[in-house]
Amino acid sequence: MSMKKAASAIAREVLPNGLVVIAESMPHARSVSLGIWVRSGSRREPGRLNGIAHFIEHMVFKGTSRRTAEQIAREMDSVGGLLDAFTSKESVCFNAKVLDEHLPLAFDVLSDMALRPLFAEEDIAKERQVILEEIRMEEDNPESVAHELLTKNFWRGHPLGAPILGTRATVKRFTRAAVLDCFGPWYAPDNILLTAAGHIELPQLLELATRAFGALKPRARRPAPAPAPASHGLLAARNKPALEQAHITIAVPSFRLADPRRYAASLLNVILGGGMSSRLFQNVRERQGLAYAVFSELTPYADAGMLSIYAGTARQNVERVLRLIAAELRRMKEEPVGAEELRRAKDHLKGSLVLSLESSGTRMSHLARQEMYFGRFFTVEELQASIEAVTRDQIQQIAREFFDPEKIAAAVIGPLAGFRLKRDLLAC
Repeated sequence: MSMKKAASAIAREVLPNGLVVIAESMPHARSVSLGIWVRSGSRREPGRLNGIAHFIEHMVFKGTSRRTAEQIAREMDSVGGLLDAFTSKESVCFNAKVLDEHLPLAFDVLSDMALRPLFAEEDIAKERQVILEEIRMEEDNPESVAHELLTKNFWRGHPLGAPILGTRATVKRFTRAAVLDCFGPWYAPDNILLTAAGHIELPQLLELATRAFGALKPRARRPAPAPAPASHGLLAARNKPALEQAHITIAVPSFRLADPRRYAASLLNVILGGGMSSRLFQNVRERQGLAYAVFSELTPYADAGMLSIYAGTARQNVERVLRLIAAELRRMKEEPVGAEELRRAKDHLKGSLVLSLESSGTRMSHLARQEMYFGRFFTVEELQASIEAVTRDQIQQIAREFFDPEKIAAAVIGPLAGFRLKRDLLAC
């Protein structure tokens, strides 16, 4: 087993079968946050089984060879613990937060779910219906529909463009055999990462991990690296007369998660639409009164990224809001951001970082992210220094790279009778 330390509070070790174990000690805390991370999210799915990573995430809560679904819930509730899970495009996470004295119980429950799920036929049949209802619920959310349409077009022909939940057609294909075919290689030890943060030391976590996972065999063959996606600047508009608002989504290519320019991109996002003092919020909402919700966000992946913008507005204001957004993109290309504006953005980003890392749950997730995408751990001081080093010229250069009119994708959904989404509305 090989061990390395990135900082005095963080320790990492790899079991002989490839499973990575990382712990960060927070001596002042009474809690421990624990995560089991599977490095295969929705982008690793076969196309005809889109959504099966999320489906498996649901199914492991339905019972194991040692516990029923009710016993899983009861054991965590009995100690006041929190149990959760999520599926993303690139990973699946099962996590728990408990008082430090209850860590062995939480670890036993989580590892039991990851190692010994039953996948009973009757549970699979019921859960298919649950997921279909979840898809219907998302289809009733126009903001979600607009975002999915944008994502599908932006990453057209690539698994990143497929919905994490899957579709009605793919979910109906899920069988026990299909679940087992995916579960085996995905939940192998060399594809799993364990992270914990809080009142814990690595030897304690390592003992629990070795006992539960140490005898597992790694995969005989690792899959080939996933192909990097190409983005597409496609435009789409859907008329939904029953809606009260038009939901506008816009996207441009951004950087992969580990790109050295990520700090400048994050500051650009903060300035553009990342908070109440951002340009989009102040102009579109505060000065013009054209939207209640308007914001931008970055969505980075291992090999690509997307910067997206959302606004909800009345039908008669769609063209005006699109032109206002385009004007803000153009201004970021043509003018360096002001010194005071950049100072506010840096302080916002640094402050948000430090505040978030006071939580053991955030630190647990932070460890996993740094391991999966960087292979090293950054101190808070390093992160703050990297943010501080960004210049106005760097942000302007990134804006010129991002905001290419031919690369802009957009999707608008709402009562759009008579509206045509044309590229000149997005001219920047």
